[in-house]
Amino acid sequence: YSPTGYSTWSWRTHHNAENQSLVNSNTDQNEKQRYTEHSINYLEMGDPSKPAILLVHGFGASTYHFRHNIPILARKYHVYALDLLGFGWSDKPIMDYDASVWRDQVVDFVKQVILKEDASNKPITIAGNSLGGYTAMYSASDDRIKEFVKGCVLLNAAGRFRDPESEAKETSTPNPIIQFISSAIQRIVIAASFIYTKQPARIEQVLRNVYPVNSANVDEELVKSIQVPSLDANAAEVFYRVITKNGSGPQAYVDDILAQLECPVLLAWGEQDPWIKSAAADKIETLYAQFHGADGATQKWCKRVSIGGGHCPHDEAPEEVNAAILEFVDDIFAAKC
Repeated sequence: YSPTGYSTWSWRTHHNAENQSLVNSNTDQNEKQRYTEHSINYLEMGDPSKPAILLVHGFGASTYHFRHNIPILARKYHVYALDLLGFGWSDKPIMDYDASVWRDQVVDFVKQVILKEDASNKPITIAGNSLGGYTAMYSASDDRIKEFVKGCVLLNAAGRFRDPESEAKETSTPNPIIQFISSAIQRIVIAASFIYTKQPARIEQVLRNVYPVNSANVDEELVKSIQVPSLDANAAEVFYRVITKNGSGPQAYVDDILAQLECPVLLAWGEQDPWIKSAAADKIETLYAQFHGADGATQKWCKRVSIGGGHCPHDEAPEEVNAAILEFVDDIFAAKC
């Protein structure tokens, strides 16, 4: 695991600390859009004339987590993988992180890198694991790129579902003093947790827990790919801001995102996941059928493939996941190309 062999994309965006500090101020609306350039690490492999597959990693991981997938998928397709802002070799600015940051990063990457002038009609499948799975479907449902996104692959995707009962409980206004004290205590606890969890032995322990079927791929290089980025000077603060639910607005519910998706979905699900249970995949299947129908007669359909693995099936059981993705994209690209 090293920073060599990758490409860099300069992402010009309004997502920055300066803009965020102005959002709740009395500054004129016209003054709120101040742009910053963030350096984003990404990898590209395969024939540029082929349809594209974009891979999005999960929390704490990086492009390297797709080490066993990229070479195989790139034999037939044009494969991209990028490090989300705050992770891997990408920049780690001190700012608030919410789901819209990574959604916009992926949307802009698709528009500016994948959909170049000579490839404006290039069909794309977006695949992601955990936080990356949530980001994949959130991006795929976005009006700015949904016409190009022909498929979405969810590898044990994270995300919150709507709960009418909990919404009713969130109507009361919290005491600001209690909020401040709670935040201070939370910061101390999370900072201590970060120091502990970035230790190689602890990283390996956590990984083995989420690779419950076959931990053979929990090797030194995988541990290093998680530990090295955590040594960045800004990493602890980024970790805190992400863990504390990002602090800059409500997150989109999975229900609402699925309702806006206009492409087929593959659930390649590690059924022994100790973190995101199979019930989450069950609910996604149910909701997708509710919104788009279950008979597969339309261009919107959902397929589930059960993988013998845990939270990171693409790395724990790459042969199974690669086969599932290739079969899925072969079907959708054959229908669209």
